[in-house]
Amino acid sequence: MNRRLLAIAGASAAIALLLVAAIAANPTLLIAGYDTVTVEAVDGETGESLAVVEARVADGLAKQYVGLSETDELAADEGMLFVHDETAERGYVMRGMSFGLDIVFVAPNGTVTEVHEAAPESRPYTRYSGTGRYVLEVPRGWSERNGVGPGDRLRFELD
Repeated sequence: MNRRLLAIAGASAAIALLLVAAIAANPTLLIAGYDTVTVEAVDGETGESLAVVEARVADGLAKQYVGLSETDELAADEGMLFVHDETAERGYVMRGMSFGLDIVFVAPNGTVTEVHEAAPESRPYTRYSGTGRYVLEVPRGWSERNGVGPGDRLRFELD
């Protein structure tokens, strides 16, 4: 009887180890799907609409870790909105990216605090830093094409 219990325990441990290894190799296995939100960029002084994107919402650790690294390309009106619990100094990297991004840091009230143009590079761990509770990633050059910069605002409604 003890041998049978040991065999079952060993098999269970082996299965658990394989599951952990699979998730470590491909964290997208933890992601059931993304909610989306419409994000409107508006001029910080006039309130005039500058651009609109449909963004996937990365509101959990697995989604934030994977980010857009499993995405082949973004349309001009697509992006990803990272939602953090609190405002902090944050650093984003281009790990696993095959295309460039604008990384837009946003305060809790929607004010853009920092914009970086980031290109995929041979050193993918270059750190792009800024302060915010939210971070919007959009195709590289989006901010310049639409006149979005620090002091402008992003409007969106999260569930």
